[in-house]
Amino acid sequence: MRPMEIGDVLDETFRMYRRHFVLFAGISVILAIPSAAVFGVAFASFLSILQQSGGGITDLSFVTPLLATLGAGLVVNLLILPFTMGAVMYAACESALGRPVTAGGVFMGVLRRYFGLLGYWVLFVATGYLALALCVAPIALWLWIFVLWIVVTPAMFVENIGLGAAMGRSRRLVEGRWWRTFLMLFLMFIIWYVVGIALGAFVQLAQFLLQLVMSPSIATGISLASSELVSALVNPVLQIAIVLIYFDLRVRKEGLDLFQMAYRLSAPQATS
Repeated sequence: MRPMEIGDVLDETFRMYRRHFVLFAGISVILAIPSAAVFGVAFASFLSILQQSGGGITDLSFVTPLLATLGAGLVVNLLILPFTMGAVMYAACESALGRPVTAGGVFMGVLRRYFGLLGYWVLFVATGYLALALCVAPIALWLWIFVLWIVVTPAMFVENIGLGAAMGRSRRLVEGRWWRTFLMLFLMFIIWYVVGIALGAFVQLAQFLLQLVMSPSIATGISLASSELVSALVNPVLQIAIVLIYFDLRVRKEGLDLFQMAYRLSAPQATS
């Protein structure tokens, strides 16, 4: 625990990811499998029907099962959303606190805060789409609120508080450091985006090679599913960064590093 500059946050993010790569990447990829499978199959089926009809669809009987498949995929994604957005953050919180991190511990940690996390991320996604559907001003307002509430999830895990208390906690921690927090998130987003593009290029190459040995619709479906899984490998970068931003804010505003140092020094005296 120490005050970190922006470069330190970036370095520590990738250092922590490398240290627990199998766990972080494994959690993220496993949670991405349902959506990757559903949307890959649905898109491949649609392309297959489109090709068989010669580009013009006259029989719309496929619409109902296609919509049912997509709807089922959306429901599944909604139900696992707290794990998708919270599992890696919980693991990163435990790692930052020096505690052992296990898959079972991560599952139970997220499960204890399941409904709070679900409400938080559904609110974020819904308001984000609403702001995007309107105009520039709501988007700017949403971005301002997004940064103010960016450390809600780690606050819920570390401080064992509910959603309402965590939202107020995040706002108080970010106040006075909004622009610094925004800059760190923006830089991490750029890195996430660039790495995603680089890995996506390999997926596109794989799709081209697959089209040489199988139908384009199946190859496209596999490529779409693979893109979801590749994105899952990159997502922990942003999630770990949010956890580190939370601890950095607490160190700067509350002297968390000094508190922990005093606790360690007093622990041997208490036990002796």
